[in-house]
Amino acid sequence: MSAIILVSILFFSALASGLAVFFVKRNNTNLLKLILSFSGAYLFAITVLHLIPHVYQTRTTDAETLGIYVLGGFLFQLVLEQFSQGIEHGHLHHEEGHHHAFPMGIMISLCLHAFLEGMPLAATHQTELVFGIAIHHIPAAFALGSLLISTHLSKKSITTLLIVFAAMTPLGFSFSKAISTGEIGNIQQYFDKIMAVVIGIFLHISTTILFESGSADHHKFNKKKMIAVFVGVAIALMNFLFDGHGHSHSSSEDTQEINHDGHDHSHDHHDH
Repeated sequence: MSAIILVSILFFSALASGLAVFFVKRNNTNLLKLILSFSGAYLFAITVLHLIPHVYQTRTTDAETLGIYVLGGFLFQLVLEQFSQGIEHGHLHHEEGHHHAFPMGIMISLCLHAFLEGMPLAATHQTELVFGIAIHHIPAAFALGSLLISTHLSKKSITTLLIVFAAMTPLGFSFSKAISTGEIGNIQQYFDKIMAVVIGIFLHISTTILFESGSADHHKFNKKKMIAVFVGVAIALMNFLFDGHGHSHSSSEDTQEINHDGHDHSHDHHDH
């Protein structure tokens, strides 16, 4: 997938979903909940099947240290949610007839979350992950739009903020790509640590979605939610099984391209 197509999918899926609050009723969220369940299952499966194996294959850091960064990413997302109020899970925060001040903390934390979500795309060029993130952004952007429309902001200002949010994941992808190719200083040596943090964030967001979406009782799975979850996992598995051979080759190529400095350091270490 070319970078232009990748960026277009990520940007326009989020923007269109956010702008949809101007045209559709916000009190019927059943379809959004199913999309959320699907995206949570899909992101979790992609993280386990692709991202975790990839970061350990291409690592320049020892495995135990990477585990600490994964845990750090998980806890970092937990902190972010104290400011975002769970909008990345598609939680709607609107009260009819009430107008609220601009939610600066929510906007910043949500944009940071979206930026970090784009970072794994540069390492593996995973087409399936692009669609997983895009689908995940549908309920998140709709929830953000619902929140913004309940403020004193004008329609033009709301649209501008939704454009900013939609641009965050493409920016994360571009930044990560620049790191992986060594265009930004010499910080490509920290790329596996950054990826480990993103994995922790994905693990938190996907598991939270699975437990919270679809029912008033967050720990109860209804039939429609179960179907959405299994479809998400099934699609991820099909991508893994049918594209596994090509993915293995691309992983080894990425290892050589992204971490060639890391291999040199490894040899030097053995020499010592």
